[in-house]
Amino acid sequence: MCGIAGQVGGDIRRLIPVFEDMRRSLERRGPDQRGMAVFDEAALIHARLSVMDPENGRQPMSFDGYTIVYNGEIYNAPELRRELCALGHEFTNRSDTEVLLHAFAQFGEDVVDRLNGIYAFAVWDSRRRRLFLCRDRMGVKPLFYARRRGALIFASELKALLRHPWVEPEVDRQGLAEVLLLGPGTAPGSGVFKDISELLPGECGWYSPDTDTLSLRRYWRLRDAPHTDSFEETAEKVRFLVLDSIKRQLVSDVPLCTFLSGGLDSSVISAVADREYAERGMALDTVSVDYLDNAKYFKASKFQPNSDPAFIRIMADFLSGNNHQVTLDTPELVSALYEAVEARDLPGMADVDSSLLLFCREIKKLATVAVSGECADEIFGGYPWYRDPTVREREGFPWAQSTAYRASFIKDGVLEGIDPAQFVDGYYRATCEGSDILPGTPPLERRMKQMMNLNVDWFMQTLLTRKDRMSMWSSLEVRVPFCDHRIAEYLYTVPWEFKDRDGYEKGLLREAMRGILPDEVLWRKKSPYPKTHNPAYLAAVNRELEAVLADKSQPLHDIAREDKLRALMTSDRPVPWYGQLMTTPQTVAWFLQLNHWLKIYKIRIV
Repeated sequence: MCGIAGQVGGDIRRLIPVFEDMRRSLERRGPDQRGMAVFDEAALIHARLSVMDPENGRQPMSFDGYTIVYNGEIYNAPELRRELCALGHEFTNRSDTEVLLHAFAQFGEDVVDRLNGIYAFAVWDSRRRRLFLCRDRMGVKPLFYARRRGALIFASELKALLRHPWVEPEVDRQGLAEVLLLGPGTAPGSGVFKDISELLPGECGWYSPDTDTLSLRRYWRLRDAPHTDSFEETAEKVRFLVLDSIKRQLVSDVPLCTFLSGGLDSSVISAVADREYAERGMALDTVSVDYLDNAKYFKASKFQPNSDPAFIRIMADFLSGNNHQVTLDTPELVSALYEAVEARDLPGMADVDSSLLLFCREIKKLATVAVSGECADEIFGGYPWYRDPTVREREGFPWAQSTAYRASFIKDGVLEGIDPAQFVDGYYRATCEGSDILPGTPPLERRMKQMMNLNVDWFMQTLLTRKDRMSMWSSLEVRVPFCDHRIAEYLYTVPWEFKDRDGYEKGLLREAMRGILPDEVLWRKKSPYPKTHNPAYLAAVNRELEAVLADKSQPLHDIAREDKLRALMTSDRPVPWYGQLMTTPQTVAWFLQLNHWLKIYKIRIV
């Protein structure tokens, strides 16, 4: 993976020092090589993390009047290369960047319909003097942009845009409402900061500096279609799609490992990868995370019925490769809360973020590429809110039905003119109403398609942002095979009865994966991403928040009610802030992250 940035329009050559500063802000995403292409009307910036053909594949890369900067992986690059060779193209290296560039030269913007991968890229067409921008279908790779002074500025991360003197750290009431009422989620297409946007998943388009016009279109979204396959045929196709996606994503010229939690999704990936590696005469490295003293304090619940270590051991014994254990402790979790904000550029998922940041830092010592199980729950219906009839029929985002609770922390006048309930409900209804659903679809199926869109457009995007920023902070590329758009397309048409086979969450996926995993893991009840259960963590974040409250100069005082924050610290009735992973300790930590963001980024509320 890499970091990309650039500008089209304006006095480009005078701004070269600014572009250098933007590139430096992205060096964690791409520490291996740096590059910049400067034209009269455009500058393209690249920071490279070398994964495929490290000696070549440098960017920006040019061919036939086009220059590209690209972040991601094209998993069907071998097929595209063969097709292009048959059309007369010749290649000088093995990188997928060169394949993408030649494919763009051959097919123009229609190339987006041919790509399988995770990507964000920009192509400068020097003959027509215009820029093409594109983001992958599922939104795995980020791409932000801002329109300023008759120019367009773009970057992989907000921090790079904020290095530009034309882009100020201003947040208006709309952006602040997103942070306070939707956070750590953000609205589709929003960059939170004033007049900063993010290209939507599956969106592309052209920018012309001559007319200062940006024309964007959605080239992909979930579309409904009749499902005529039997359950057996469906399971067979799911098996093919999942295995094909995993195998495609094991290609790397640098060391690769897999995340292993002992849950269904990471175990499937690890088992398939382990078998592939064994056939090559190689040993796969898997990496697992736990927390100091978690076994001592863990208490089973409806949402977390068992802990991971026993299942990790089962998988470690089952696989032929090497399992590596990472143990995190409370003090480092707390201190990393602030670093996680600087990685994300926004308040995030509290210790759910900071733990992943620390975990990825350890993984980077072992590998440059990791493969992870994100996105299966959104696509296969694994979350509790898919399966609880009461929750799924309730209006509102199922993971964040706490708008009144959130609003109770906000000081009067901070969101003047914005009604919290209407603000959140408007986004919820727009997503439901925008779902593509065939006429005559029965009510339950209609609702489950709405639920899938809510999860893919919102909850999954929060997790993908977390995964991208926390991993790239340590220059670690993380791939997500379940996020293959072919799987999402097919599963959107599959009836809920198939997905919920025999009353098991992700029952279809379990049936499709028979014979790949030990039965104890194949049928293990879903357990969420592991978090610390040590009471020392709550005590530690409470002390941190107490120090903030004692210092009246801290910016949190301008936003949040002190009485509510003090009540939160002593509450024995946890209210979920954002799904079950964020209750009282994480909510306290989230306010610490909010304060740090306001302070370090010098946020001005406008």
